[in-house]
Amino acid sequence: MMSKLVITKQQLINVIVAWGSGSTSTEQLQHWMLDNFEPDEADIGSGESESVVEAMHIVMNEYELAKESKCLVEQYQLAINFINCDETNFMQRKSDFLRQAFCD
Repeated sequence: MMSKLVITKQQLINVIVAWGSGSTSTEQLQHWMLDNFEPDEADIGSGESESVVEAMHIVMNEYELAKESKCLVEQYQLAINFINCDETNFMQRKSDFLRQAFCD
């Protein structure tokens, strides 16, 4: 049996920071999400709080599915803020990310 792919919170943040700093393109960001966001096959955010795991799933799913032209690189910090959430600010950070990290 193959071992499960493990995606840590720090790995995901590192990928988003690389994109935000311009060392990774939006296309590369989306390819990484496509290659790694398999909730049934990957262990995403193991050991993190429920809200962080959910935030990681939402961030990865949104970046995976969004049209490349809709992803606002200048708003990458919103994804990181959301991934670093806790129960008290989860809903606000989720709202900020979903409303402001993409253009319509």
